[in-house]
Amino acid sequence: MNRSRTTTMVAMSAALASAMALSGCGTDDSGHDHEHTPGTEPIALTYDGGIYVLDGASLAQRGDVKIDGYNRLNPAGDDDHLMVSTKDGFRVFDAYDAAFTGTQFPAAKPGHVVRHAGKTVLFADGSGEVTVLDTAQVDSGKPTEVYRAAAPHHGVAIELSNGNLVLTLGTESKRVGVVALDKDRKELTRNEDCPGVHGEAAAQGEAVVIGCQTGAVVYRDGKITKVTSPTPYGRIGNMSGSEASPIVLGDYKQDKDAELERPQQISLVNTTDGTLRLVDIGTSYTFRSLARGPHGEALVLGTDGKIHVIDPVAGTVVRTIPVLSSWQEPLDWQVARPNLFVRDGIAYVSDPATKQVHRVDLAAGNVTASATLAATPNELTGVTAH
Repeated sequence: MNRSRTTTMVAMSAALASAMALSGCGTDDSGHDHEHTPGTEPIALTYDGGIYVLDGASLAQRGDVKIDGYNRLNPAGDDDHLMVSTKDGFRVFDAYDAAFTGTQFPAAKPGHVVRHAGKTVLFADGSGEVTVLDTAQVDSGKPTEVYRAAAPHHGVAIELSNGNLVLTLGTESKRVGVVALDKDRKELTRNEDCPGVHGEAAAQGEAVVIGCQTGAVVYRDGKITKVTSPTPYGRIGNMSGSEASPIVLGDYKQDKDAELERPQQISLVNTTDGTLRLVDIGTSYTFRSLARGPHGEALVLGTDGKIHVIDPVAGTVVRTIPVLSSWQEPLDWQVARPNLFVRDGIAYVSDPATKQVHRVDLAAGNVTASATLAATPNELTGVTAH
């Protein structure tokens, strides 16, 4: 990451101006007057041609917003907003109003959105641009910083509570590792023993896990530790963390040559001792199957139609919750498949086969509401803060 601070600040100034210009009527979030009734916070689902917004308790439809193309949904991290990745950039979406706010952050190939420690960080794969926002002000159109990685790549970045920035290293053709920068963006440490680096998750104590094709790397207390997979090729690329647990839930694939591997093992990366445990859950799952419960439980939506509840410390499946009929992962990653989104003690599960979405009480272990949609749902998420 040998770029001068001057170059970074020039890029920052230009990007700030661009973001503000396109934000249009972007407003201070403090002006919102939404009624935040616990349990009813909205969820959203994409479909071919738009976004459905549903009440989080009854699943009654609150809105249907038309938008062309393949679009991705991400929680913005606050009470009201989602971040929608479109072909031109990241657009701020008010979930309560079921409408775009007018604020947009232009991005070449918009990718990951990460929320942590009051910051929402956007990564543009086509430029390597990292846009840092105050989560409480995501609709202001005013980033606190724009930093540019050494080269464009499919990457991810996260800012910690002390201002340090952890981000991936790579190019468009090869991704190799992770670097940590201090609040002045001077390099603290790096590790380039992470081929195919992909995805991130934060755990208890601000430990950050980033996946590799040979395991994972953990950034904790200023140090990067490589956690090596037990098989020569052991790809972890999708993860879910919890502030209630030092252990990160991840996927695990070990067939490098498979057209589409349908794994039945998940990975548990312990950020305190740098160990990796594999757990066979007896069914396959997809990259949209991973979540965490309110007490740090690891949750996996299997192709058997059940939510598998895993004790991350014991590494055992403690119970399952039936939700759907059995299903199979499609070959194309953009084709709709069931999604799992969890907020507090409630899980939401989409079912493209029936055009339905279900609300599941995790403690009770049963479906409490279901809704049928007019179109096939694809991505599923919701507002996350309270």
